[in-house]
Amino acid sequence: MSSKKKYSGIAKSFITLLVLVTSFSTFILIANRNSKNMTARQKILKAVYPVMMWFTKSAGINNSSLSNKEVVPIVSIYELQSQLTDGKQLNLNEYKGRKILLVNTASDCGYTGQYEDLEKLYQAHKDKLVVIGFPANDFKEQEKGTNENIAAFCKLNYGVTFPLMKKSSVIKGADQNEIFRWLSSKEKNGWNEQAPSWNFCKYLVDEQGKLINYFASSVEPLSDEVKKAIDD
Repeated sequence: MSSKKKYSGIAKSFITLLVLVTSFSTFILIANRNSKNMTARQKILKAVYPVMMWFTKSAGINNSSLSNKEVVPIVSIYELQSQLTDGKQLNLNEYKGRKILLVNTASDCGYTGQYEDLEKLYQAHKDKLVVIGFPANDFKEQEKGTNENIAAFCKLNYGVTFPLMKKSSVIKGADQNEIFRWLSSKEKNGWNEQAPSWNFCKYLVDEQGKLINYFASSVEPLSDEVKKAIDD
């Protein structure tokens, strides 16, 4: 191969790479035109979220679900309480008569884009449903921010108005959040032992305080599966 052809091939590869990088950068900018105070990582994750969801669903990753219609809890969930990001106390007995969707969340996760759909779900069904977010740093340290930073990030970038709890641990262990201990212990909820396997796992409690569904991370908040469980 002549030097001329060799350098021509290198130039074409460089131009192709430059076009790809420029196109991807433009895509990131467009996807984040309304984003505020986001890190570069957060902007990339927000932009590629639809592609990641398509891939995980197609590959069958984090898409398991569990359901229960009969088993009643041994311990009432309405006895439990937790702190909001602003330090105020939230008692779950405030939500008797409404369904409760409890979700462990994180700001630096591939699933963080679900905040937007969780807010849409909350707004569409708030007469009969409350969504509660539980920020946690349990998975690959994807929630390192302070409670104040987390609340601001969610409101500014995803319009979150549903309750956000103080950052805590949701996986099984001595430090597990009391509410997630209830959600993942059959000695308390009556049947389920499944703790969150990753960020954005969802637990649905019915109007009488019975745990009726578990949805893994890749089950989207606006999926027919979740909406049917809420409407039933």
